[in-house]
Amino acid sequence: MSKRRQNERKFGRWEELPEGERRYWLDVPGHHGWMARYVKEVDADENTLRFWQEIRDEGGGLVEIHEKYPKDKGHRKVQE
Repeated sequence: MSKRRQNERKFGRWEELPEGERRYWLDVPGHHGWMARYVKEVDADENTLRFWQEIRDEGGGLVEIHEKYPKDKGHRKVQE
C-alpha cells in the first residue's frame, strides 16, 4: 500500500498544500469534552515534514500544542 493511501486511511482528513504537499489530521475526542487533533504535514513524496498534536477545549479553542517532529519541543500552552 502506498504511503499516500496509508496516510489517507489513518488520518481520514487532509488538505492539499502548495507544491504537492499535504496536511493530514485526525480528531480524537477526550473524556471531558476536550479534543486532541493530530496533524501531519508531508511533502509530495509523502515524507513527513512536521508532526504535532493540538489540544482544543470544548468550544474548539486551541489550548496547547505539542510539536513532536522533526524535533520534540514538548507541550506549549497557547497564549490568548
